[in-house]
Amino acid sequence: MAKLQCDFFMRDTLEVARDLLGRYIVRTIDGKQLVCRITETEAYIGAIDKACHAYGGKVTPRTQTLYAAPGTAYVYMIYGMYNCLNFITEPEGTACGVLIRCGEPVYHSDAISLLRFGKKTADLSPYQRKNFMNGPGKLCKGLMIDRSLNNMPCASHELYIADELPEFGLTCRAEPFHYFTGKRIGIDYAEEAVDFPWRFWTTEVTHADF
Repeated sequence: MAKLQCDFFMRDTLEVARDLLGRYIVRTIDGKQLVCRITETEAYIGAIDKACHAYGGKVTPRTQTLYAAPGTAYVYMIYGMYNCLNFITEPEGTACGVLIRCGEPVYHSDAISLLRFGKKTADLSPYQRKNFMNGPGKLCKGLMIDRSLNNMPCASHELYIADELPEFGLTCRAEPFHYFTGKRIGIDYAEEAVDFPWRFWTTEVTHADF
């Protein structure tokens, strides 16, 4: 098991956002490990990014986790109904992070599907299959990620990212790794930051908001 440690996240946020593609989120629930492969991310850099919750050094009860140690989980709720999973990047105190926008179930898919839709994968409609985890709220629902995991330290047993999981037959991503870049989604309020090409995705992604 190759858990990503804090030094992976103690790097430039844009590099981390790119390098997370193709790696695995592992969520442990009652001893069962649910796994999805990361297929889309977005970078947020507080010092220069009006789309970041901590832009301009803003500190509130919600944003405190953005200043935590690299690799810490930052989970917040949007629109009062969707949880969003982020991982903190760069040195502690810099307010940077990466949003995990989309994923693909790769281990214990039925358990993920039951959390997401209330039925197993074999019973999903084509529409449900297409929109399984193609948004941050959908991903969090499928992995039972909520605010209780906010501020979870790097590489915690309950939630971590792995480079490979040979015990599940999941290997490291192949290099070179092909990806696309573009504007982030749902940040129309962020003035010039709307145009920052800080979203990264693989060819498998079908985009959705939440």
